[in-house]
Amino acid sequence: MEPIFATERLQELLPKVISFVETELIPMEKDHFVRSPKETYALLDTKRELVRKAGLWGIHLPKEEGGLGLTLCEFGQLSEQLARAPLYGHYTFNCQAPDIGNMELLSKFGSPEQKEKYLHPLTKGQIRSCFAMTEPEFAGSDPTRLATTAVRQGNDYVINGHKWFTSSEEGASFSIVMAVTNPDAPVHLRASMIIVPAGTKGFNHVRKIPVMGEAGGGWASHSEVVYEDCRVPITNRISDEGAGFKLAQERLGPGRIHHCMRWIGIAEKAFDLMCKRAVTREIEQGVMLGQKQFIQGFIAESRVEIDAARMLVLRTAAMIDREGAAAARHQISGIKFFTANVMLKVLDRAIQVHGAMGLTDGTMLATLYQHERGARIYDGADEVHKQSMARNILKGYGLDVKKKK
Repeated sequence: MEPIFATERLQELLPKVISFVETELIPMEKDHFVRSPKETYALLDTKRELVRKAGLWGIHLPKEEGGLGLTLCEFGQLSEQLARAPLYGHYTFNCQAPDIGNMELLSKFGSPEQKEKYLHPLTKGQIRSCFAMTEPEFAGSDPTRLATTAVRQGNDYVINGHKWFTSSEEGASFSIVMAVTNPDAPVHLRASMIIVPAGTKGFNHVRKIPVMGEAGGGWASHSEVVYEDCRVPITNRISDEGAGFKLAQERLGPGRIHHCMRWIGIAEKAFDLMCKRAVTREIEQGVMLGQKQFIQGFIAESRVEIDAARMLVLRTAAMIDREGAAAARHQISGIKFFTANVMLKVLDRAIQVHGAMGLTDGTMLATLYQHERGARIYDGADEVHKQSMARNILKGYGLDVKKKK
């Protein structure tokens, strides 16, 4: 595969990453449903050592954190390839969500003490982390509406609140919690982000939330957490007090590029499986599935849609590299809802082409659809992103898009 936005270092790295995924990770999928999670973790830890030996560790990190210093556009094209082994790729390369977002956050805004205690073990793959923003009492599409509070008492914050969909809480060494520290400030200056180590008194795991019929495990789990008089030092706050919303936007902009390139990789995997099924499945004497016009339509539409999504995402990544996430916020909204829908359409077509087999564990398709249907909801529902984008467009035509009082 030739990179679209080619650079010298990308042309060197891409074949190495593709080869690793194809030889070390994709073959693991055939036994995925018969291995225990513990066995999978142990196997992936051996693969992580191979990544280190190959000089591919830290492909997402800046040079000052021991990484390769790739641009977002460069890393995005590598991330797509990791998603061709979607349950293994990003974890094996230590760039899985939510850790990758927490690494970026701490790298840019963490204090030297925070970097030493939390960031460096995270970048080395020694620990995991989680991110707690969403609350059951408020719509997750509005990060300014939070009931969780962090009140100063001497040199500490005392945190009280209720979070859910805290991804990867189980097994995490710390959580980054978004909580209101300045309730009387303007709405975008009320919250802060605070590091809460696992095991802190009052940091209470309630349950793993079943999603699409699966409770989840390891890095795929989603937890409900209650913070009850949870006390941590003020030095655990990331950046300035009241900077939580700004940090969230900084984190979510590149994070959506990560999600979108991962979704494109999953779409490519589904496309490959669909085409292989089309040319090998005989549906009548001497007639292959791929000779039917309906199936040919699926294949043509999927190819164009995936290619279009990739170009949109990489164009947005290049804009973020040049101008920052804030300047690209509406482009980010566009790729988020467009790419999520492309991935799910291609997955659905691939399942349809496989017939009843597509609903089973005979392929990865059913599992991937189960895991990825949330793409149209998390990090902002489709409808929220479409509304935000449309309002910006209409504002340019002179329409007052402000909400009525």
